[in-house]
Amino acid sequence: MTLRTWLTERFGLAVPVVGAPMAGVGAGRLAAAVSEAGALGMIGVAAAATGEWITKEAAVASGDPYGVGLMAWALTGNPAQFDAVLELRPTIVSVSFGPYARYVEELRQAGITVVTQAGTTDEARAAEQAGVDAVVARGAEAGGHGRDAVGTLPLLQSVLDAVSVPVLAAGGISTARGLAAVLAAGAAGAWVGTAFMGCAETALSEPATERLLAAEETDTAYGRVFDIAQRLDWPPEFGGRALRNAFFDRWAGREDELAVDEDAPVRQAAARAEGDFDTACIYAGQAVGMVRERRTAADVVAGFAAAEGLLARFA
Repeated sequence: MTLRTWLTERFGLAVPVVGAPMAGVGAGRLAAAVSEAGALGMIGVAAAATGEWITKEAAVASGDPYGVGLMAWALTGNPAQFDAVLELRPTIVSVSFGPYARYVEELRQAGITVVTQAGTTDEARAAEQAGVDAVVARGAEAGGHGRDAVGTLPLLQSVLDAVSVPVLAAGGISTARGLAAVLAAGAAGAWVGTAFMGCAETALSEPATERLLAAEETDTAYGRVFDIAQRLDWPPEFGGRALRNAFFDRWAGREDELAVDEDAPVRQAAARAEGDFDTACIYAGQAVGMVRERRTAADVVAGFAAAEGLLARFA
């Protein structure tokens, strides 16, 4: 059983894969489908989401295991999210991007496995010192928010040497080959987002899904354009990787002007409602070029299971 790792043993998984928490994409339905297929599904919580929303989506996920992903910078202004998670006691909680350390011990005291995402080796060391159960080494290839500092493979190697807690690899892992690669390096599993974005169980609209499935591996861009346009208070060190579009190209390098453009938030909201993804954003990683068709979460998890055969060739 070459796919047996800390991750599979701790949570009773068949495949060492976590469906990364993706706000606006992965809610209770996707989390349930990933977990039912033998991996570990997670609910992605947006900054403005209410505690009631988390409770409702957790009831949909309801499987064992399932997890919730929180953004530390948002919890100060929205403490009801943390309160809801403590009450629910999901199997695992990811709290990242901002002052996460203050939440670690309370979560662990509630019996919850705690992880955080690290974009540099120093961040991974700090996470271990903060008492997390595992670190997610998140490379620059990953979709959504994080650092654009180091690619997945060099980061993973460095973090594995630097910390003693289990390490999960994130960024650009979308097939069995990618899973086999990070397991061979010593990771306890893969933290996978983009590969699940084409699944029937996501919360993505049909126009967004069509745009995603048509994207090539070179069609993403990293920056703060969309956060500034939507007036989201992400810490500036955490930009986002999304599908490049006309809005991004227009404003990249002109973020100071965008910050005082009073119409920008209105245009973004209207574009999302209208399915205009030349303006609205779709966060996705560099593995997007391998997401070519609608699949189920079970299909994606089954595809990752083929990593066992790849690794067996070198056993």
